[in-house]
Amino acid sequence: MSLMAEVSIAEARELGTERMRSSSQESRASNTIVAVAILIAAEMMFFGGLITALLVLRAGAVIWPPPGQPRLPLLATGLNTVVLLSSGLAMWSATNSLEANQLVSFKHKLDLAIALGTSFVLIQGYEWLGLLRHGLRISAGIYGGIFEAIVLAHATHVAAGLIALTLVSFRARRRRYSSQSSGGVGACMLYWSFVVLLWPVLYVLVYLV
Repeated sequence: MSLMAEVSIAEARELGTERMRSSSQESRASNTIVAVAILIAAEMMFFGGLITALLVLRAGAVIWPPPGQPRLPLLATGLNTVVLLSSGLAMWSATNSLEANQLVSFKHKLDLAIALGTSFVLIQGYEWLGLLRHGLRISAGIYGGIFEAIVLAHATHVAAGLIALTLVSFRARRRRYSSQSSGGVGACMLYWSFVVLLWPVLYVLVYLV
């Protein structure tokens, strides 16, 4: 067998191995996205139950909110909603940069999404502690109970999303991603989009209506 033939066979084997590796990575990424989509469907039912409980309690109340409850920080929370939406926009832009193989831009935008999401949680936590000091607690009645349940449930989901994004950022710094190998970035993008887009709905129903 000639040297050229041996080289051609070796290249063909290497190409076949690379294709199998790429196919395996795409399959794992696809499975992860499907799993996250199923999780989101379950979470939508969970939050749907909380929203239904809120609407039923509001419909059965003579006055809502009940007298003696502290006023909710409408403006501050509205501005904080913009912060979270900006985080979602930064994450969307980061995935576009990854698809274009602009890895430096991907890491910077990902870190921006994490910073904005963290700011949202910190601001939300500060507002929540202020409301607690003014008497808005679960023990104060159904109004405080449903408020705490919805807000804390969403904050927990945001925190979980931030943990996932931080793991992606750590892997990005170790150059684990490219346009051909995006790993779980798509799944994180899907989950983050869910928690980001859910909040304006909750803000309108809990704070404004």
